[in-house]
Amino acid sequence: MHRFMNKGLYAITDSQLLPDDRTLLAACESALEAGLVLLQYRDKSADAERRRRQGDALAALCARHDVPLIVNDDLELALHLQQRWGKVIGLHVGQDDVSVASAREHLGRDAIIGATCHDSVALASVAAGAGASYLAFGRFFASRTKPEAAPAPLSVLAEVESLGLPRVAIGGIDVGTAGQARAAGAEMLAVVHAIFGMPDVARAVRELNARLADVALSNSAIDGKPVIDRCQ
Repeated sequence: MHRFMNKGLYAITDSQLLPDDRTLLAACESALEAGLVLLQYRDKSADAERRRRQGDALAALCARHDVPLIVNDDLELALHLQQRWGKVIGLHVGQDDVSVASAREHLGRDAIIGATCHDSVALASVAAGAGASYLAFGRFFASRTKPEAAPAPLSVLAEVESLGLPRVAIGGIDVGTAGQARAAGAEMLAVVHAIFGMPDVARAVRELNARLADVALSNSAIDGKPVIDRCQ
């Protein structure tokens, strides 16, 4: 399996918030410079040429910052980018997309493959057994990206701890909710609007990272141990 930084911010692009190449690349570069552990390229449009063009540009940007690029639900694009950029490319799949097992077969043992598990321990167990690198749960809070998504209880994060994979919290994650999700067990926080919907992307990332660092400090004080793992 690919070894990657599995604690911190996981930014997800939005084609409505970032409608053109220039806006997309500028915002992603600001976010990467401010401190991400993963960046996901998400574009559900039918414009394959645009997805390939933007994917290539983002892969180059992520390579410069040594941060893996995750492609949302587009195995063909992920394969294209992997051929050019190697292990820095991964894939995130939903329950209606290509299976984790198939993605793993095509992309290889080192690719980062994430799976949407909603609020289900059973789905998480299946994804883990099929070779997922991380498990994503949510929505936990009111979401502007997917307001219709069914809510999930934060308790599911503790219920899947025994699977031994990084847990990603998604849905309404911002400075006000990040601490709750992290304290409940999420190693990574997936964020859309609270990063790319902000007027100052870099500042938004720094503030979220500072909130995660505060949670780590509080947990260390409770445990009576020195802080050795602060979010980047």
